[in-house]
Amino acid sequence: MRTTLNLSDALASEVKARAAAEGRTLTSFIEEALRDRLRRQTPESPHMPLPTFGDPGTSRFLVDIDDRDALWDALDGGA
Repeated sequence: MRTTLNLSDALASEVKARAAAEGRTLTSFIEEALRDRLRRQTPESPHMPLPTFGDPGTSRFLVDIDDRDALWDALDGGA
């Protein structure tokens, strides 16, 4: 598949130089780099515990379940 990438001039120059130094095409160098990055990426756990209380002994809620935006923020790991 053909595609267009917009790379900074500095990055494009570095990638071209590294590919040439290894005797490879720019395409094969970028493909390998992308494959390596995708292989290293670990998927996030879909089951993260939802924080509900603060320090032990307090009754302060960390998330107001009536506040939809705060609830979604906590579910996304923002709390």
